Amino acid sequence: MFKTSILYLENLNSTASVVVNQGGTSSGKTYSILQVLFSIAISEEKKTITVVGQDMPNLKVGAIRDALSIVDSSDELKSLLAKPFNNSDKVFTFKTGSIIEFKSYDNSQDAKSGKRDYLFMNEANGITFDVYSELVLRTRQKTFLDYNPNIKFWVHQKLIGREGVQLIISDHRHNPFIEDVQRRKIEALKDIDLDLWKVYARGMTGKIEGLVFRNWHLCEHIPSEAKLIGIGLDFGFTNDPTACVEVYMSNGELWVNELVYETGLTNQDIAKKFSELGLKGKPIVADSAEPKSIEELRRAGWYVDPAKKGADSINISISGLKNYRINITSRSTNLRKEFSSYKWKVDRATGNPMNEPVDFLNHGIDALRYCWLNFINQNNKKPITNLVSKGY
Repeated sequence: MFKTSILYLENLNSTASVVVNQGGTSSGKTYSILQVLFSIAISEEKKTITVVGQDMPNLKVGAIRDALSIVDSSDELKSLLAKPFNNSDKVFTFKTGSIIEFKSYDNSQDAKSGKRDYLFMNEANGITFDVYSELVLRTRQKTFLDYNPNIKFWVHQKLIGREGVQLIISDHRHNPFIEDVQRRKIEALKDIDLDLWKVYARGMTGKIEGLVFRNWHLCEHIPSEAKLIGIGLDFGFTNDPTACVEVYMSNGELWVNELVYETGLTNQDIAKKFSELGLKGKPIVADSAEPKSIEELRRAGWYVDPAKKGADSINISISGLKNYRINITSRSTNLRKEFSSYKWKVDRATGNPMNEPVDFLNHGIDALRYCWLNFINQNNKKPITNLVSKGY
């Protein structure tokens, strides 16, 4: 019906009531768990299967997109659906009477609504233990969780090692479907930074030392009185995501919200995203290394300027950003992951940190740096007339 990896079999055959999937980048853990859920939905009658994410925007670009890809790749699976995917309610309905629904919960009280047979908590490190507790109490059969292990959180403290909990650790070597260029990039971390290699190439729990930014904090929303500084855009495509963030200023602090973080986007796709996000007339700064992409977006009617990089612009913009308290919205899952992993290179001979960050998991950070270079740095700053007040 669909091509699977060893992770699919490990999760499908697990007899534990809670199956914890701790994995490095590109291990295929989310995709494999979703395949297991589809297998359950087509083989068991009248089961309710709930996939929970931190919020709906992250589910749309993550688990929901993967689920739609799984269905699109299999005509047999399509034939077992009772109806097409309900995009409004975010539900797959099967001829067995089973459903797979996608949900997010604001708090533990919200999580008390509804019961289910199977639960999948996607990117569990972005969901509180209180929400997990309420959901698992209302789950009759089995719970799956997945996450990247860049830092310990409640799963390590409250679940792993307990009776009825199985831990599955995976990495890119367990995923036969990624390209060799991506494998080489992941493995290359070993020659750059062992901490990052252990976490992202081997799926090991780690505490990443020597982080570049320690001045960032989590926030729930952008203050309504905050003024828009600009939109930062870092181009990507096959192996790297296109990242887009909006940056605001309020009370001398920066407030940052992730707008886009996706692979496979063409410039036409990016322009469409801009329209959907309502960015018309807002100042956008993009990577100056891609003048053709910038020009195509301009011709499509978008106000996009190249980042004013100059000599040593990476360290200059990092130093500049360190002068501010940086507030990152909780929905900015990928940007938060980057800030939790972005670190200085280490001299292998001496063990001392170098004055150069590791070029890994930095796409959203680069987009933020471009905003600093063009809109905040006093040497490059030019007047912006269309500052916008906006709240979330």
